[in-house]
Amino acid sequence: MSNENENPMNDDAVSSPPTAKEISRRDAVQLLASIPVAAFLKWPTAEQSRIRELVDDALRSAAEGTAFAPKFFTPAEYRTVRILSDMIIPKDERSGSATDAGVPEFMDFTMTDRPNSQKWMRDGLAWLDAQSNSRFSKPFADASQSQREAILNDIAWPARAPAAMADGVGFFNRFRDLTSTGFWSSEIGVKDLKYMGNVFNPNWDGCPPAALRKLGVNYSKFDRTKLRLTPPQT
Repeated sequence: MSNENENPMNDDAVSSPPTAKEISRRDAVQLLASIPVAAFLKWPTAEQSRIRELVDDALRSAAEGTAFAPKFFTPAEYRTVRILSDMIIPKDERSGSATDAGVPEFMDFTMTDRPNSQKWMRDGLAWLDAQSNSRFSKPFADASQSQREAILNDIAWPARAPAAMADGVGFFNRFRDLTSTGFWSSEIGVKDLKYMGNVFNPNWDGCPPAALRKLGVNYSKFDRTKLRLTPPQT
């Protein structure tokens, strides 16, 4: 799958945010909400694991020539989802985009599995189209890159967003979190993070001596009941 937009968007944690064109994807990645991603990677639920398997199957089918058919999104909504997710995580020199990682498929499966999430998603996508139609006389997916950026720059930074944009701000925050969860739970996303967990290291010789000295502990006695190093005997 190819991405339809190359512009990263960033989180609302910065007090004086740059515009979309001034921030790199690497900087944007560091600002994205990480709690749901970390939770997904460390303690995946049976539901999350099943969704991930469904997404991986969909990507394999697409690679073999069978296009994914969303069950929740309409064709127009799905086009917008693909564009918007790639604006949040575009392809760069290190890894693929959100669509390359199967984020739109991940969202479609999530919406099907979590009906209580459907309203905010559908209302938010309609809000984007209403804004774009009002400003540019065309739906969001048909707007130009700069026109899409103009809308997102009004909702990506809650601290500076006009009160009239509250609905858009709420939608974009939730969409961005779901995009990051879908991306960094994927094979592409894990490689992008250079995640080193869950890998057995047969050559680990323990904590380096310098670090042990700094902590004031050693391996001379190991408390197996408390599973911790004991301070050196004085």
